[in-house]
Amino acid sequence: MNIDLTIKLPGYLTEKPNIVTTILFTAGFALLFLNLYTPFGVSTWFEVSKPNLLLYASGVILAGVLVVAISRIIMYHAVRRGMVLMIWQYLVWVAAEIASMALFFTLFEIVILDDPRTFPELLGRSVQNTSLTLLLPYIILWLWFSWRDSKMKLTVIREQPDLSGQRPMVHLRDEKGVLRILLKHTDILYIQASDNYVTICYQAENKLTRFMLRNTLHTLEAELKEEAIIRCHRSYLVNIGKVKLIRREKEGLLLELDSSPPSSVPVSRTYMNDVLAAFGHVE
Repeated sequence: MNIDLTIKLPGYLTEKPNIVTTILFTAGFALLFLNLYTPFGVSTWFEVSKPNLLLYASGVILAGVLVVAISRIIMYHAVRRGMVLMIWQYLVWVAAEIASMALFFTLFEIVILDDPRTFPELLGRSVQNTSLTLLLPYIILWLWFSWRDSKMKLTVIREQPDLSGQRPMVHLRDEKGVLRILLKHTDILYIQASDNYVTICYQAENKLTRFMLRNTLHTLEAELKEEAIIRCHRSYLVNIGKVKLIRREKEGLLLELDSSPPSSVPVSRTYMNDVLAAFGHVE
């Protein structure tokens, strides 16, 4: 099976709850693996009773796992600020975590335990054991997150009403391509840009409802082109099927929408001709 390493990393791997789960699960796995298997010879670290040995060794192991915690926190904030991780970049990131954690254990054995073996020998052994300590929980969690994400998407699809003969639901995804909300085309009024987010305004029964989505207006403009949702302003997309009145004003045009309560969207001079052309009028 060939895996394309140049595609974007699945968004569920960098979501905050899953980051926390990764840190906690990896810490628990490391404690069990390194205390039961004792790959670093933890049974010879301290000349104390077994309960105290377990306590001391666990402290050292958790100190090493702090590398993972710090790394994942950095990853979360980097992605939140707009960084896009490809699968190959994520694998390089994981390799750096393994190398950093292995270096920590190697220095601990040399400086604290005064291990007589050479640095390359200790580092090689640490890399091997650390790879098992991190890769096993990472693989397990990736499979679990993937299964859960697929299950959630399937549930969303199953819960949608029968749309035979109707316009399909509009799929709205975030910047990572994760499906966040499905709306009837006739319910969408407009989409407004707000920093690194967009606000989707739609009709829900007799009230206007807003849903914030992390994405750019430019990206949604391209994705919704076939849905007759077009750019009318630097900060707005509008569903032309919901326009009931076009009024000319000094700054440009104003689109009054068929909504309850009433709402309107501005049209800047830059997009005036495009909007008029959408209604079959060209100046």
